[in-house]
Amino acid sequence: MPIYDYDIGVIGGGAGGLTVTAGAAQLGAKTLLVEKENELGGDCLHFGCVPSKTLLRSAYVYHLMKNSQKFGLPPVEVSPVDFNEVSKRIKSVIGAIQHHDSKERFCRLGAQVEFGQPTFTDEHSIRLDDNSYSAKTWVIATGSSPAAPPIKGLAQTNHITNKEIFYLDHLPESMIILGGGPIGVEMSQAFCRLGTKVSVVDMAPQILVKEDLDMAEAVKEVLRSEGVEFYLNCSIEEVKDLGREKEVMVKTSQGGLVSLKAETIVAALGRAANVSGLGLEDIGVEFSRQGINVDNRLRTNIKHIYAVGDVNGGFQFTHAAGYEGGIVVSNAVFRLPRKVDYRFLPWCTYTDPSLGSIGMNEKSAAAAGIGFNVWTEEFKDNDRSLAEGETVGKIKMILDDKEKPIGIQILGPHAEELLNEWVAVLNGKVKLSTLASAIHPYPTIGEINKKVAGSYFSPKIFSEKVQKGLKFFFHLKGRACAEETCSE
Repeated sequence: MPIYDYDIGVIGGGAGGLTVTAGAAQLGAKTLLVEKENELGGDCLHFGCVPSKTLLRSAYVYHLMKNSQKFGLPPVEVSPVDFNEVSKRIKSVIGAIQHHDSKERFCRLGAQVEFGQPTFTDEHSIRLDDNSYSAKTWVIATGSSPAAPPIKGLAQTNHITNKEIFYLDHLPESMIILGGGPIGVEMSQAFCRLGTKVSVVDMAPQILVKEDLDMAEAVKEVLRSEGVEFYLNCSIEEVKDLGREKEVMVKTSQGGLVSLKAETIVAALGRAANVSGLGLEDIGVEFSRQGINVDNRLRTNIKHIYAVGDVNGGFQFTHAAGYEGGIVVSNAVFRLPRKVDYRFLPWCTYTDPSLGSIGMNEKSAAAAGIGFNVWTEEFKDNDRSLAEGETVGKIKMILDDKEKPIGIQILGPHAEELLNEWVAVLNGKVKLSTLASAIHPYPTIGEINKKVAGSYFSPKIFSEKVQKGLKFFFHLKGRACAEETCSE
């Protein structure tokens, strides 16, 4: 039997790789973690989730200050934003979290951490600098990077991506964001609120193309009301560097050309799996433009090599990578044949208001040929939401033709937090009647979850048939107020 240096080797120190490393090491597997950057944490910590949410919070507070009169407060004179100070705060938050994702912590857990660019030399071994390391099992968790779209002139024009946007040395006067996905939409609102003139360009007819049109349109209208300009259903013909300004030439759906000029261009047009330089083709691991091919146990075609997170071309969320890391620990360490199940994977876009989803929406249910009904409740009808001054948005509950919930979408205040109750309900197979009858504190925005579940039962409980039955058995006398009297 071959003897290897390690039980399990992990390439990539982001969410997926760290989950596997921590789990395997604590279970007693001799574990090696290799990260090409100088620090652990991956894209999420340094260029994604953490800095973006920190920036969004700063923009939210600044927006509140500028709109104090909406809350019955005197107007506030606010100074222009010094983005250096915003960037300092972003770095401080990253630094605080970095302690949790440190080499020292993982060493204490029992894992060996090495830094550098690894390359597979065979199915069980990698070369790192001048050293060779072998492992019985390997996990590739190298993540993804901003894609380089084939737009004429973009490569020759200075532009930024999520790698640079949080570390600018000043607040741009104007900005063109190429891409109306979650990154583009979140950054458009953040920079617009901070004082940048922002335009968003996308070839799709709506922003957030995976979301239902009504929810995406509601987000767009909020951003538009704050000053973001949208050029949708447009093709990007050419990008030019004009010196102090950059130009993006856009062709509209009607065929007209529009010249957009701004100080900064942000490319947010998708991401590409980080597979180059690993030597995968040399050892026969199959991959495509989307990422490394895996089965439902996250194994590649070479069964002792796994791939988790963005690099496998699946769901590009930090929590998805963490979940997949747990699946790999079950398969590789416990030897339990556990499969992935994404039916109730939640995801969020952190605009204000935020948009959270779990399971199917109308668009995906229709595409799957599933019959469904939709139940909604508006945030303008929630007492706490009114008190908070948050009246935009709604919750949508999707029931299949068997009247089972298959998905929830929430556009409104703290949607990402409200979604957590549905994570428990859907994954725990909790009955809608249990949620509808559960006591929620008043006044809370979370009552909207109870209310939408209750709205499904109300027509059944308060039906004419039930009224007639109660009248027959218990001699109820019916209405105390005539309808014409109520309408006066």
